[in-house]
Amino acid sequence: MNAIYWLILFVILLGVEIATLGLTTIWFAGGALAAFVAALLGDSLWLELILFCIVSFLLLFGTRPAAVKWLNRDRVMTNVDSLIGQRAVVTKTIRNLQGEGEVQLNGMTWMARSGEDSRELESGKVVRVLKVSGVKLIVEEVPEEGEIQS
Repeated sequence: MNAIYWLILFVILLGVEIATLGLTTIWFAGGALAAFVAALLGDSLWLELILFCIVSFLLLFGTRPAAVKWLNRDRVMTNVDSLIGQRAVVTKTIRNLQGEGEVQLNGMTWMARSGEDSRELESGKVVRVLKVSGVKLIVEEVPEEGEIQS
């Protein structure tokens, strides 16, 4: 009788995965399948439960990172995601403590803050976008050629 329950759980988890395509329940469906096979072989319920947990977590932590990376390989960064790593020019001196600073990036003016609160970045400096925080770009100075970065 346990085998039928594991098979039903497998089908439900697989159905949820197909409906959502979120890589959330497929790992547990694999565990249910392993427990189903164990139930067919006549193992005890405790062994089936332990096998379900072990196989599910091995699949979850062992294969999920690679699966997510493989599925997202063709993802095109859009909007603000595409700004990270780009270079911009400071158009108004960046002073975090005074809440001042602007950069020019792709023909648009953005409010900007330095990645380091104590660091002022003068107008004309070239900076790299570290991240986007709300409507502000968090930037760091790009060292000039030949300059050693500390």
